[in-house]
Amino acid sequence: MTIKVNRAVLAHPWLTGISPHHLSVLIEELARPWETAIEDRRHRVRGGARKRAAGAGARHRLVFVDRLVATLIHLRHDLPHAVPGLLFNVDRSTTTRAVGQIRALLAERGRAVPNTVQRCVRAPWKTCSPTPRPKASN
Repeated sequence: MTIKVNRAVLAHPWLTGISPHHLSVLIEELARPWETAIEDRRHRVRGGARKRAAGAGARHRLVFVDRLVATLIHLRHDLPHAVPGLLFNVDRSTTTRAVGQIRALLAERGRAVPNTVQRCVRAPWKTCSPTPRPKASN
């Protein structure tokens, strides 16, 4: 079963948390650094200049704008990576990689969103809930 979702709906401010104008500004600001980072990584992996023409080879399943929107949805709603993956019809690992890349770009630009998920650092058998457990009576 494939879910078909309109990209304009996914970019709605209720899902992303930013207006269409701010989204377009963010796209303009981050698109060139993202392309540069991708090309730099490919250059390192190849060990030199390209061997084929620009545009040859595998395509991204998530284009840059979709990566940005999926990241904004993930950050705004604190959803697991599988949910934006389902919305964009890609695997969870693709979404995880996209969120990592876009968060790094946001951090470089000073627009990082801190991770709001509170992790439990205590022993695994203790609860992380805000309400204390009742003391055991002897």
